[in-house]
Amino acid sequence: MTTIILVIHSLLALVLIGVVLIQRSEGGGLGIGGGGGGGGLVSARGGANLLTRTTAILAAGFMATSLILAILAGGHSQPRSIVDDISTIPSSPTGTAPATPRAPVAQ
Repeated sequence: MTTIILVIHSLLALVLIGVVLIQRSEGGGLGIGGGGGGGGLVSARGGANLLTRTTAILAAGFMATSLILAILAGGHSQPRSIVDDISTIPSSPTGTAPATPRAPVAQ
């Protein structure tokens, strides 16, 4: 499940980068190509509106997959620190280490 969402997330990121790079920095839209007097979708205004909507949809999808991946990653949290492992070891009531029995010394 996580792998599928991660692949979709990566594809969304790449397409979003491409769509943003196509746009003109001054709001002209469709920075590739140039002028032209035609109307409709190929005009500067129609192209800018299309790219703006496409960018918004891709950004929403990117944020949604980011949240889903964060939620999925948070469900598998386990102690990974040596401090967390030590805190689970019960200590003796006196606070010192328990005494180990000694073997009798031969004389």
